[in-house]
Amino acid sequence: MLPQEIIRKKRQGEPLTSLEIASFVNGVTGGQVTDAQVAALAMAVYFKGMSRDEAVALTLAMRDSGDVLRWDDLPGPVVDKHSTGGVGDNVSLMLAPILAACGVYVPMISGRGLGHTGGTLDKLESIPGYQVQPDSGTFRRTVKNVGAAIIGQTSNLAPADKRIYAVRDVTATVESIPLITASILSKKLAAGLHALVLDVKTGSGAFMEKPRDASKLAKILVDVATGAGLPASALITDMNQPLASATGNAVEIANAVDFLTGRKRDRRLELVTMALAAELLHLSGKAASNREGTALALDALETGAAASAFAEMVSSLGGPGGIIDDPGKHLPKAPVVRAIKADRAGFASSIVTRNIGLAVVALGGGRTRPQDAIDHAVGFSELLPLGATVEKGDIMAFVHARSDTSADTAEAAIRCSIVIGEEKPAQKRPVRRRIA
Repeated sequence: MLPQEIIRKKRQGEPLTSLEIASFVNGVTGGQVTDAQVAALAMAVYFKGMSRDEAVALTLAMRDSGDVLRWDDLPGPVVDKHSTGGVGDNVSLMLAPILAACGVYVPMISGRGLGHTGGTLDKLESIPGYQVQPDSGTFRRTVKNVGAAIIGQTSNLAPADKRIYAVRDVTATVESIPLITASILSKKLAAGLHALVLDVKTGSGAFMEKPRDASKLAKILVDVATGAGLPASALITDMNQPLASATGNAVEIANAVDFLTGRKRDRRLELVTMALAAELLHLSGKAASNREGTALALDALETGAAASAFAEMVSSLGGPGGIIDDPGKHLPKAPVVRAIKADRAGFASSIVTRNIGLAVVALGGGRTRPQDAIDHAVGFSELLPLGATVEKGDIMAFVHARSDTSADTAEAAIRCSIVIGEEKPAQKRPVRRRIA
C-alpha cells in the first residue's frame, strides 16, 4: 500500500483499516516510509483524529514493530503503571517494590524527564552503578528473582514508536491524543503485561491541566488498552502541588527510601501510591478487592519487605548494596544547600507547581536539549505543602544547588511559586477520580 494514499485518506477524514495502519507502521520500521510522510500522517491524525478501532490498530502495529516480551516462566501476574508526568512524582520508586513484595512482577519500562516534569530514569541514575539499560539476561533475572526491575526502553521494544515520536516532537503533533495513546500503550503491551494502571495528572504541574482533558485522555487510554486485550484502569490525580516534598533526582531517591523505610512519608504521596498499588493488585487478581489490595500493600511496607525489594533491585542492577540503610552515603550531594525562609506569616495558599519543575531544570536537574547532561544532586527538599501554616522565618524549602548564583535564582523561583496568603485553601483529595 502506498504511504501517500494512506495519508490522503486520513487527510480527508476517512477511517483507516487495520491493514493500512499496519502497512504504514511496517514501512516506518523498515525505512520505506520517509520522515516527511510520518509527519504528514501525524498532522492528518492531529486534525482529523482516530476512532477507537484505529487507535487500537495503531497501538498493536507499533507493539509488533519489535520484540514482545513473554513471562511464561513467572509464577505470578505481570503488571506496570504509567504516569503522564508531574513534579515530585517518584511513585514508581515505591510502587514497584511494594508490588514485588506482594508477589506481583513488575518489568517497569520508564522514561526520562520531559519539559518541567522529572524522569524516573534520571532519578535512578543518581544511584552510582545503577544500570538503566541492562542486558536482557540481567533484566529478566532481576524481574524473576526480585520481582521488579525499572529500566529504560530498549532499542527493540516498539522501535516504530521511537521514530514516530521523534518526528512528532519537531512537528507540533505531540499533543494528538490518539498518537499519545498509541505511544504509551505500544510500549506497555510490548512489555508483556497482564494488567496496567494509568496515573493521569491534572492541575498546575500537569500536561493536562484541566480535569476534563485529563479525564478524556484517561478514558481513551483505558478503552484502547482494553481493546488491545490489556486489562487497565486509570486514576485522575491532583498535581496542583508537588506530589513529594522533594523535587529533583537524588533528593527524590532519598525521599523514596525514607518512604519505604518509614522514616518519613509525605501523606499525599502515600495516598496516591497506595491507591495505585491497590488498583494493580485487584486488576491482576492478586487481591479480591481494592480494600484487600491496600491491606497487602500496607503489610509490604510495614514488614520491611518493600524496602528489601528496592534494595535487591538496586544491587541486582549494579547499584550499591547499602542504599536503604544510608542513602546519603551513596547519593550525590550539592555543594550549596540553602534554607529558604518565609518573609511573612500566613498559609501556603497556592503553589505554581509547573514553575517549581522549571526551577529544577534551571538548576541543571533537567534538560533544555536532549543531549544535555543532568546534575543529579540539585533540586528542592522539604517543600511546604499546600495549606501549611507558616510563621515568619519558617523554612519553605531547601534548595540544593551547584553555586550561590544558581541558588539565588532558585530561591527567587520558590518565593514566586509558593504564595503565602492570609486564607487557608480548601484541600483537594489527591486521587480525584477512577476510570475503568
